[in-house]
Amino acid sequence: MTSTVDQQEIQAFSNDAKDWWNPKGPFAPLHRLNPLRMGYIRGQICDHFGLDHHNLKPFKGLKILDVGCGGGLVCEPLARLGGTVTGIDADPVAIDVAKDHGKASGLSITYLNEDSIEHGNPSPYPSPSGRGNYDIITALEIIEHVTDPAAFIASLQKLLKPEGILIISTLNRTAKSYALGIVAAEYILGWVPKGTHDWKKFVKPSELAGYLRQNNLKPTETSGLIFNPLRGEFALSKTDLDVNYFMTAKSPC
Repeated sequence: MTSTVDQQEIQAFSNDAKDWWNPKGPFAPLHRLNPLRMGYIRGQICDHFGLDHHNLKPFKGLKILDVGCGGGLVCEPLARLGGTVTGIDADPVAIDVAKDHGKASGLSITYLNEDSIEHGNPSPYPSPSGRGNYDIITALEIIEHVTDPAAFIASLQKLLKPEGILIISTLNRTAKSYALGIVAAEYILGWVPKGTHDWKKFVKPSELAGYLRQNNLKPTETSGLIFNPLRGEFALSKTDLDVNYFMTAKSPC
């Protein structure tokens, strides 16, 4: 299996990588979004594994892989919740930023400059079952930047333990997502740098569910992610998947 990394996309993100942890910089939307997406991730993981939602470190003993981790915005809270966390990204600058920030924060996180195919070939953590050894994989706002979404999902499946959980977030390919995700976010509001997204690479929920099922992964939950301009905050929606959405899937026994 060949790499799914789009080098042009990596270069575009690398230009801003030093500002990953600047809440007012080019990644400001992710900082604003992080509390909500961490709430979704925590809820899905706790429900899947039957964990106590009120435990301060519910993920203790769980191995977690964050694919396309960037500067570590998701890896760090996952580690604080008790997980044994590995973050991988094809951008070496982002990985350096993540390592430095994690160290300064006193967190033990493994960061590697790899894509998901490199990380799984050979498997970094061989298991007797021949399957991957991660209980949880997150791939947030990354599949719309790869060259081959189907191959990308296949690489994640190989890294996931039996009965593991995969959580993905991405952008739907609709007229509304073009208007809000590109025209408004990039050209009017300036939330992200111009050219960050290619609308043609956005993934419809039906397509993502198809990629998952092709790789023996069962979609279990889908929620839309919406922005309320009057309140200036993000929220989850069970009905509005037109722009951003989450999809959770589980691996069979």
